[in-house]
Amino acid sequence: MVHVGLAQPVEVAVEKLLSLVFRFRRLASDTDPCARQPCPDCFAPHRARAAAFVERREPVHFVIPAFPAKSRNPRKVLGTLPDLAERLSIDFLESFCDQVRHFYPPGARVTICSDGHVFSDVLGIPDDDVTQYRRHLKRMIGETGGGSIDTYSLDDAFGAAVSYDEMRRRLIAQHARPVEEIRERVRTDEAACTMFNGMHRFMVEDQTALNSTMSRTRLRTVCKDMAYQVILRSNAWSDLVGEVFPEALRLSIHPQPSHAEKIGFHLVRTRDSWLTPWHGVILDDGATVTLVKRSHAEAMNASLIWRNSRPSHFVHPQAKPEETP
Repeated sequence: MVHVGLAQPVEVAVEKLLSLVFRFRRLASDTDPCARQPCPDCFAPHRARAAAFVERREPVHFVIPAFPAKSRNPRKVLGTLPDLAERLSIDFLESFCDQVRHFYPPGARVTICSDGHVFSDVLGIPDDDVTQYRRHLKRMIGETGGGSIDTYSLDDAFGAAVSYDEMRRRLIAQHARPVEEIRERVRTDEAACTMFNGMHRFMVEDQTALNSTMSRTRLRTVCKDMAYQVILRSNAWSDLVGEVFPEALRLSIHPQPSHAEKIGFHLVRTRDSWLTPWHGVILDDGATVTLVKRSHAEAMNASLIWRNSRPSHFVHPQAKPEETP
């Protein structure tokens, strides 16, 4: 039997690792019976991959497609650049790797597969905004001083010498499935339907704020097409990431079924399982920090805090935990 650390069997290290990961998971259903205590089937899709790293005494590698760019919806975010929401998320990922190292000395590492350029044209986000967001995010990663986090993007996949339009064309040509297949899965597969509904809700929220003159019916139709295109691109990017990092454990920023091949993963405390650091802001009540929408913080008359000449987060010392979403 292979051992790690101080006479620790591989299976013990894997159990500890997955138990830690699942403390932070995002589940697709609030009523999932595995929410409180993961069952053996929850761990099953990930055991072999984790064990392979432990047997070789290597850092356990995780990949997470995430940190694309800030939402364009001014009711959700403070601007186009990373703020305290991203900083806390990066610090959490570094801390997560430190926690793994506590019981498994080689530790863990996380590759952020930044997907902003993958679908920025669908969402109407300028590629320059995505590039600036990613540049500042890399700076934040470097400032942690931990060294457990790196990044991967379309530039790494296809080379910065070609345009982002060309990179997207190649990604779709090489990895995308027909949109008709996605529509059929949404009709017949509960997990795919949940993903689409969550994505569509976000699209409607954002586009309502950006297109106040469009009728609600027309807006929902437009957002359905957008949601299908974003899912098509995201699936293509996920396929490419799987080819580039075939051994890595797969994390997802989106809620996942309890026994899925990917693990939905929270980066910051929030009561909305779909809210992300790039769709929200940090609200500090003096005891905890919570990810909320900007409109929620402003409705509470929370104070906007600036750091380095940019808006960073909100504070409201009187806010009670039950008042945050």
